[in-house]
Amino acid sequence: MWRGTIVVSGIVGVGVFYYASSLPPIEELVDGRTRGSVTLQDAQGDTFAWRGDQFGGMITTDTVSPHLRNAIIATEDKRFYAFYHIGIDFYATGAAMARNYRQGGNPLSGAGGSSITQQTAKLLCYGQPFVPDEWESETEYEQDCRTTTLWRKIVEATYAIAMETRYTKDEILTIYMNRAYLGAGSRGFEAAAQRYFGISAAEVNPPQAAMLAGLLKAPTSYAPTGNLQLSQDRGATVLRLMHEAGYLTAEEEATAQANPATLSSAARQRAGGYFADWVMDSGPNFFTEQTTEDVIIRTTLDPRVQAAAEEALVWVFENKVREGSEAQAAIVVMSADGAVRGMVGGRDLTVSGAFNRATQALRQTGSLFKIFVYGAALDLGMSPLDILSDEATCFPIRGQSDYCPANYTNRFEGDVTMVEALQRSLNIPAVALSELIGRDNVRTTAENFGIVSELAQGPALALGASESTLLEMTGAYAGVLNGGSAVKPYGLTELRLAGEDEPLLEATGGIRERVIQEDAARQLTWMMHQVVEDGSGRRAAIEGWEIAGKTGTTQGARDAWFIGFSGDYVTGVWMGYDNNTPLSGVTGSGLPAEIWHETMRRVLDGLTPTPLPMTPPVPAAAPAPQVDQAQAGDGLGLPPQVADDIINDLLLELQNSGG
Repeated sequence: MWRGTIVVSGIVGVGVFYYASSLPPIEELVDGRTRGSVTLQDAQGDTFAWRGDQFGGMITTDTVSPHLRNAIIATEDKRFYAFYHIGIDFYATGAAMARNYRQGGNPLSGAGGSSITQQTAKLLCYGQPFVPDEWESETEYEQDCRTTTLWRKIVEATYAIAMETRYTKDEILTIYMNRAYLGAGSRGFEAAAQRYFGISAAEVNPPQAAMLAGLLKAPTSYAPTGNLQLSQDRGATVLRLMHEAGYLTAEEEATAQANPATLSSAARQRAGGYFADWVMDSGPNFFTEQTTEDVIIRTTLDPRVQAAAEEALVWVFENKVREGSEAQAAIVVMSADGAVRGMVGGRDLTVSGAFNRATQALRQTGSLFKIFVYGAALDLGMSPLDILSDEATCFPIRGQSDYCPANYTNRFEGDVTMVEALQRSLNIPAVALSELIGRDNVRTTAENFGIVSELAQGPALALGASESTLLEMTGAYAGVLNGGSAVKPYGLTELRLAGEDEPLLEATGGIRERVIQEDAARQLTWMMHQVVEDGSGRRAAIEGWEIAGKTGTTQGARDAWFIGFSGDYVTGVWMGYDNNTPLSGVTGSGLPAEIWHETMRRVLDGLTPTPLPMTPPVPAAAPAPQVDQAQAGDGLGLPPQVADDIINDLLLELQNSGG
């Protein structure tokens, strides 16, 4: 026994000496991240989302709040500062192993008992750095470092004693506070305090300190952004431990228990998750998903607009949609130059990394596509008052059966003006007009307005048989509002490294080349205004505001859309099922128009109404009256030749004056 003890002690001693001699200064150990972080700011410069591993900067035992330091000690290792504590709490370790054995038969599996020094040794992976070529991911590397075996416990103990030999207690605690993972991408207590409370770790009060220290047990499960109540309950336990350890008086504990920590406004809202994901995808990968630097991205997001879209979606589904419905919806709000101000990619508003129906879902556009037909026609010189025929018509397709579209109502309206056809969303006039002006012109107009998806080849092109995303279509409608120029929807306005003033990247979206003449765009806007005033989009109308828009419902009612704009904002709404199940009793003029109305009513609240940039068509001049010149001359009592001259002069004057 004594010989074995000497041998083991010798091995441990050699290990301690080896590890202690190889440990670097603590400044090299506080930031253990292998990748950087991305902080996303809204248009006003306020942070609304985080991605990657956040590190708020180095903190020490002297710079953090005393409450935080005390909460960590009371929770994780109450004998940490004891003179006999050499990196291992033998009592706590023995008690944990006995408890694990009684509960599961394996003393090394289950509850911890590791000291703060031992936990820090694990965080440092016993001095083994992460080598990307040797591991599939950093997560796999970290899980391996935390795997508990008898040999690993011996290595852990040896490394912990070496740390106690090399560093002071405060230095070990400093490494621990900076490297601990605390949920929601937060590495270290400074990042966590900023992430959850919007303040520095130096400023946290007892309830906040208790909540942060409570995260050490299970950071993902106890993260307050995931389950605030669970996190508060864990914080209450930590407050009790702080009182038992003498860090809080009974009165201080009672006050803290009565006032649990709550999240900051930005952390609580968790707004803009879909928008943040889209911006991350739109930037260069080496500065977003794969960044090794800390990056700050300024975006176009308007938190007021984002909140309006989220509130509107929730309100409509709670009040207008049957309970239990699995229908989904998406919303995009942008300015006329393509700057996206708000985005909702689905009904779950708290997710990140989820499927974004606003940017990723390719769906048939239905009658939304008709604006490209009418826009192209107006650009070629036609008038909104030109007559189209709405009657049963079949259109030949080479090598296939004839295409015979029908209206949604299964009725025919006869001769109608272009604006009436758009108001009522009539299908046959739209197809006939597309065939008249040429499908290539329609296709070119759509593509130039930003529709990059493959477009249908046959006459069904005019009725939106092609697929597109809500973001694409909303951007195309923004082109109509801005006077006929294409836009590239964008959300990133500036990307810079943390601590730097000069941006590395600035906005690449915005207004592009002209697609249709401004007068054509203004007439098309007027036609779309009639859709809302007295057509299929009446539910989108907002009192006191000029609104233009268009409904869209695809074949079989698998997709329902409404996209429209005021003088300031373009908003697009899509509704449907992810599995393409037909909607029941829903068309673009129904729930999508209501979601649009509720969104824009909130967005425009308190703003001064802006008139739409539209031009009503000028009716054609009435033909000049046909006059029997001989009879006119007789009535005047003049010779026929003189009467002819006078009448011709009068007619010429009338024509010149526009009469």
